[in-house]
Amino acid sequence: MLDEKPLVSIEKLRVEFETNDGVVVGVKDVSFQIRPGECVCVVGESGSGKSVSSLSLMRLVEYGGGTIAGGSLMFDTGDGKPIDLARQSSATMRDIRGNQIGMIFQEPMTALNPVFTVGDQLTEGLIAHRGLTKSEARARALEILRQVRIPEPERRMSQYPHELSGGMRQRVVIAIAMACEPRLLICDEPTTALDVTIQAEILALIDRLKREKQIAVLFITHDMAVVAQMADRVVVMYRGAKVEEGPVEQIFENPREDYTRMLLAAVPRLGEMTGKPAPERLRLMRDGSVSTPQPIIVQNPKPLLSVKNLTTRFPVKGGILRRTVARVHAVEDVSFTLNAGETLSLVGESGCGKSTTGRSILRLVEPESGSVDLDGTDVLALPARALRRARRDMQMIFQDPFASLDPHMKLYDQVAEPLENYGIGSRSERQDRVAALFDRVELPRSFMRRYPHEMSGGQRQRIAIARALALNPRLIIADEAVSALDVSVQAQVLNLLMELQQDLGISMLFISHDMAVVERVSHHVGVMYLGRIVEIGTRQQVFENPQHAYTRQLMAAVPVADPRQKKIREDLNFRPIPSPIHPVDYIARPSIYREVAPGHRVLVDPVTHS
Repeated sequence: MLDEKPLVSIEKLRVEFETNDGVVVGVKDVSFQIRPGECVCVVGESGSGKSVSSLSLMRLVEYGGGTIAGGSLMFDTGDGKPIDLARQSSATMRDIRGNQIGMIFQEPMTALNPVFTVGDQLTEGLIAHRGLTKSEARARALEILRQVRIPEPERRMSQYPHELSGGMRQRVVIAIAMACEPRLLICDEPTTALDVTIQAEILALIDRLKREKQIAVLFITHDMAVVAQMADRVVVMYRGAKVEEGPVEQIFENPREDYTRMLLAAVPRLGEMTGKPAPERLRLMRDGSVSTPQPIIVQNPKPLLSVKNLTTRFPVKGGILRRTVARVHAVEDVSFTLNAGETLSLVGESGCGKSTTGRSILRLVEPESGSVDLDGTDVLALPARALRRARRDMQMIFQDPFASLDPHMKLYDQVAEPLENYGIGSRSERQDRVAALFDRVELPRSFMRRYPHEMSGGQRQRIAIARALALNPRLIIADEAVSALDVSVQAQVLNLLMELQQDLGISMLFISHDMAVVERVSHHVGVMYLGRIVEIGTRQQVFENPQHAYTRQLMAAVPVADPRQKKIREDLNFRPIPSPIHPVDYIARPSIYREVAPGHRVLVDPVTHS
């Protein structure tokens, strides 16, 4: 039974931002409450004010140029006398942040300090807020790292954020937020960078904290399936205002507003593509209805990209002389073919080698061995000048939009930069091209004068997509390209990528942890685990007849967009992730596959040979 007295009470919150175009209202007259042991999910399109509301509670919105222009933010600190956070001193807020209110941020690289180790950042709050000694704080930090399923926590403690994968960094951010067991946990897209298996366990962990310790949770997400699993109540926001609020069952089963119905219609659901031979775009109407256009079928497909026995390893340094003492086997003996005009998706757990495979193809990291053939060109053999020319045909959309955008450059200049670098078009032609790209990714042309920090996470990702499209590439490597987008914008961007594929014959290597999205966009699917492809085939073969145990486990972990089927209530057992680190003299076995059906291959287990 929930405590009747609210822990947080937001009343008529109004937040304003000063921009070059004048005052912009980020949030207007928003009111809702959160009780101890309750999870309130805030949903809406990017730019709707979801994150601004949470940043206001932490009073961090002021550091992003925002001003709390009206309303109150009442918070019960535990003595039964609520205080208005909007009117507290900086010293009071420093004591509350990280101690009584923990926050899991949307973009882990901006939430972590690049010059401090993971251990320093984890123990800092425990020492400052809980008065623990260094050794006590370290023991607690190791415990929480194990809870969020970080392998080899002792070694991670001495690493820096740039040494971790995106999913690993997000788990560190979650660990920092939960370390002091706060009274209110604010989760701003906390599982965006995580694959479904780890997402399921993190959600179960947050849900267990909520139930056992009566922690209040403010959960901000664009994933309506996660909302169905986590929420007790849902607040729907649109253009800075609250349009609907109610119990989670009511919102999903009987939404009052057209906008809420549109959000629910845009949710990709696992199994929607069953029986369909090829990807299909979703055509979304503002009233929430959906119509499905023709499938994207390539007649007589020909290989564009051929990857054979690709292996990428990273040295682990140790000792006074910083010698190589071990190697991370990030990508091990990976082979696949991507046809012109088609999409091959790579799925798997964070740290499994998906992103490193994409970077190795572009030679953003240098592979140790193997071959990468792009339409007859051996990419791995190209000298620097020829590689630069080849990269015009290969573009990448990165996982973290804020890290891939220059904070000092206006958005127009960032999208125009590839055109200028390759000397394409006159100044006016480049202006027209950039304006057209802003139109294609559904951003107002007025945004061209803005900087990255003035945009929401989803809007920044659309800028990254526009920049990748600027050179009309033949191959796009999309590394979690839609992970930061809410469902309606995600549907628009996926439709855009598939429309470009259909119109221009672009090939896509689509890297994602979202199984429902992968099912929607893929012609072929490769499932990765510990640097290897464990199953590969057509989308129909892998999704409708999964053969490898890991593939079946991934599908079982996908959250269901139905609040009456709550998987997270079954507390999951945290299983250790095997380490991809091996001694220098370790000889990796070759990848051996058995063919289940033509084109459908499954990795043979070296122990059971099955």
